[in-house]
Amino acid sequence: MDFTPDDSVALYDEMYRWDGAANASDRFYDLLVMAAESVLDIGCGTGMMLHQAREQGHTGRLVGLEPDLPSLRRARRRTDVEWVEGAASDASRWHGEFDLATMASNAFQCLVTDKELRASLAAVHGALRPGGRFAFETRNPAARAWESWNPAVVHTIAGNGWDLRQWHEVRSVTEDLVTFTETTATPDGMVLSVDATTLRFLDEARLDAFLAEAGFAIERREGDWQGGPVTDASRSLVTVARRA
Repeated sequence: MDFTPDDSVALYDEMYRWDGAANASDRFYDLLVMAAESVLDIGCGTGMMLHQAREQGHTGRLVGLEPDLPSLRRARRRTDVEWVEGAASDASRWHGEFDLATMASNAFQCLVTDKELRASLAAVHGALRPGGRFAFETRNPAARAWESWNPAVVHTIAGNGWDLRQWHEVRSVTEDLVTFTETTATPDGMVLSVDATTLRFLDEARLDAFLAEAGFAIERREGDWQGGPVTDASRSLVTVARRA
């Protein structure tokens, strides 16, 4: 059985459908996007958030920036959004053009080196208008989410033409970097793909230092999607920062 990169991104859409009515995290971003005239979604993936913004009646400028070509191909099924190939640091191509920039679905954690993080934040800052907002979330390292990523937890994806199994396995934890694999297989155990990812888990103090260095001021910081405070048990650090 062939399992192509295009199959992988289609499976992602099946597993993580964007639904602001059902999911508090999606609703958080939907409210910000619908209130902004111009939006840059960095690491837009398959474009689900911007697709739905158009469906919900957004009439302003929507731009998706994504380095993964299979994801971008899927995003481009909708042509009334601008789709651009590139990493977060490539937002430097725009200058003061957006009211809002977003990095949803923990995409911020893919910025794993100080150099990459600084370049990306500088680019986002430059792409925003004065007073523009940057909204994103990252997993709170105090909650140690990676400890639940193990092969004993198998996710079943069935229905709509899918019948697959998926699991994760942590390969290394080095300071604030966690490297893990995601394995996709058939029900009888035939492995179709193994993808490795490294994510960075920044604590509040280091995260805020990078933001301040790039010229951002924290407008909101929440520990969940209902607006609760950050505690050691909070799974997320939800941030809205403003271009100072």
